[in-house]
Amino acid sequence: MINFRGLIAGLAAIFIGGFDAKLAVAEDAHTRSREGMVKNQLIAGGITDPGVLKAMSEVPRHEFVPAAVRPFAYMNGPLPIGHGQTISQPFIVAFMTQALELTRDDRVLEVGTGSGYQAAILGRLCKEVYSIEIVPELAQSSEQLLARLGFENVHVKAGDGYLGWPERAPFDAIIVTCAPDHIPEPLVNQLKEGGRLIIPLGEEGTIQQLVLLRKQEGKILRENKLDVRFVPMTGKATNGLTDD
Repeated sequence: MINFRGLIAGLAAIFIGGFDAKLAVAEDAHTRSREGMVKNQLIAGGITDPGVLKAMSEVPRHEFVPAAVRPFAYMNGPLPIGHGQTISQPFIVAFMTQALELTRDDRVLEVGTGSGYQAAILGRLCKEVYSIEIVPELAQSSEQLLARLGFENVHVKAGDGYLGWPERAPFDAIIVTCAPDHIPEPLVNQLKEGGRLIIPLGEEGTIQQLVLLRKQEGKILRENKLDVRFVPMTGKATNGLTDD
């Protein structure tokens, strides 16, 4: 007599074992892709901060992009994530993060959560990350993804990032991942003394300037860093309104 129960159990074990093996192969491929990204894009491009390189080598970028573009997750280019938004290319993520000179005790504000990838990188490097996303659907999906991946120190809310997050201010550093045509005053006001703010400035469809600001003795020091192209900041940024 055929032991159907045993046969089914055996087939299930083979199926599960084969599935696990495929997952392992896929993860190995992603790991190799991340290693190649770090070596060929970041280190070759001048990224030297050990913490940034470690975070970029560990955070699974492919988890933060739609399935349709997942094969391109570790290429050095921006990718669409829906709702007219993009995930920045790896080099820009690393460059902006390195420019902030983060420490483990820093509290960071991010304007423009997107899919959550930049927030995840920040979460590996500092104490707390507060990230604002103006598209409610992206805020919800990124919050869920970051929670699933264990980023308990990253806090996401839907809202207009032009106004910052005054309830959680002041911040040691602020990173803006969308481009207004001027520096939002509320963000400057929420920056600590000695704090750093990195932001792309310029109109949509033009070459924008990635700018690093430092608050020193109440003054704002400006340093132009790179020519870039980012999606525009929307909401109050389009008419210059503030929360006064």
